[in-house]
Amino acid sequence: MFRTLMNAKIHRARVTDANLNYVGSITIDEDILDAVGLVANEKVQIVNNNNGARFETYIIPGARGKKEFCLNGAAARLVQKDDVIIVISYAMIAEEKVKYHQPKVAVMNEYNEIVEMLGTEPAHTIM
Repeated sequence: MFRTLMNAKIHRARVTDANLNYVGSITIDEDILDAVGLVANEKVQIVNNNNGARFETYIIPGARGKKEFCLNGAAARLVQKDDVIIVISYAMIAEEKVKYHQPKVAVMNEYNEIVEMLGTEPAHTIM
């Protein structure tokens, strides 16, 4: 049996742009992708903390060091610049490896800089 577990999470990133005139996806700074182990074309769930929208898309790597989080195409209608979002990826993990799995969680500040890397979700709910 396999279970679907959180594999990576970018927590509280700020949307830098929303580009309706694009095919689709989310553009994310490649340095941030590397930090949490996400890759080009990977399916991710986006949660908008400002309006509650939840949707899925795929990743396009953005320029390193730009700290970009740009929602493209139809997804651009679900966010506004400066909205706070969470980006989550999931992985199918074999039952015997579930208890050893540790996701990579990047906690961001208001400038889309990683301020903390976690190996799991914190026990407390307020950050």
